[in-house]
Amino acid sequence: MLSQWLKQFMPRGLYGRAALILILPIVTIQLVVSIAFIQRHFEGVTRQMTENLVQEIRLILDRAEAAPDLLAAQTEIAGLAPALELAVTLPAEARSGDTRVFYDLSGRVIIASLRGAFPGISAVDLADLRTVRITMATSKGTLQVDLQRRRVSASNPHQLLVLMLLTGLLMTAIAYVFLRNQLRPIRRLAAAAEAFGKGRVMAYRPVGALEVRAAGNAFLDMRSRIERQMEQRTLLLSGVSHDLRTPLTRLKLGLSMLSDEAEARDIRRDVEEMEELLNSFLSFVRDDALEEEAQLIDPVPLARSIVEDARRGGQNVLLGAVEGSGQARLRETAVRRALANLIGNAVRYGTKAELSLAILDRSVRFTVEDDGPGIAKDRRDEAMQPFTRLDSARDPNRGGGVGLGLAITADIARSHGGSLRLGDSQKLGGLRADLVLAR
Repeated sequence: MLSQWLKQFMPRGLYGRAALILILPIVTIQLVVSIAFIQRHFEGVTRQMTENLVQEIRLILDRAEAAPDLLAAQTEIAGLAPALELAVTLPAEARSGDTRVFYDLSGRVIIASLRGAFPGISAVDLADLRTVRITMATSKGTLQVDLQRRRVSASNPHQLLVLMLLTGLLMTAIAYVFLRNQLRPIRRLAAAAEAFGKGRVMAYRPVGALEVRAAGNAFLDMRSRIERQMEQRTLLLSGVSHDLRTPLTRLKLGLSMLSDEAEARDIRRDVEEMEELLNSFLSFVRDDALEEEAQLIDPVPLARSIVEDARRGGQNVLLGAVEGSGQARLRETAVRRALANLIGNAVRYGTKAELSLAILDRSVRFTVEDDGPGIAKDRRDEAMQPFTRLDSARDPNRGGGVGLGLAITADIARSHGGSLRLGDSQKLGGLRADLVLAR
């Protein structure tokens, strides 16, 4: 419970946590030194200086008590007080009670020392931090002694504390600059990894501490291996495409020479289906979303043009609500392809579809809704797997696809640092597909 409560106040960023680790020990050390050493030191100095003052006041008090009358006592004090740098009044106005400022810690020591030495003291006034006024009763009347505060306590009791504070701030600033230089390579590594996750290759060179360099080199090796695998996959499928298209072309030529038009029509449909399957496989494996450079574009005109293109193609699609404004870094061709897949699925299994857009602070959300049968909640993850057809309605022999539309769309979403989420449409009653892309 305590750890959960503390987590609410702890910084979440690496800078904040590192600064906390750096500053907290410095502040703790200063507090401990201030309380355990500085205050005790100055209290000891104040006690010693007050004891010296006690001897001088006792001398004046003894002379006043030994005088035969008040006039003689005043004469004795007048000759002795200036030499001791004291202002003595006899008789003086009677006072009672001690006064001091609440944060005057050394004043507490002064009062305790004076009352311990002179039980007859009636008042010690420390309200003015520059002077001390002592009032006590004698046989000649009330005696008042005024003196400078610097005679009983150090003139700058917090000078060492201020010096420590300034030095601590200076060292903290220096340490923060050093810390920032150490954390900069980590932030660059995180930025390069995030960019690669969104399909962009950012220039990165490992720098910094040995551990950061090791992580950077491991990231570069991993990125190189992934890029090589992608290139090899594309080359492999390109070769397969070339090898398969040649016999398909020969089949088309042979079909054109058949005399039986009914038989030729059935075989031609099979050949066209094979070509469509081959193009779908190549499109999925090539993953052209990673080959296009992302650029800042306005998602609103993009959504409108996608709806217009779909309507020109005979699809019953409407543009729904548009929330927010601003630009986002997107691959326009890839986004068009992903939304075309979602709209195609929507009108294939339903009668109408609606595309809406929400531009948020850190992401862009395209939502495609339809009035079709939807997808069961427990099969939505399965629907986004490659080559998955959930029922006979999606059989390619009955007009369905090959099970790659949602998989391609999900890959495009991940390449933009986002995701594809399937749900129920509250508006149209069918499937709701949210294509969320990072800005």
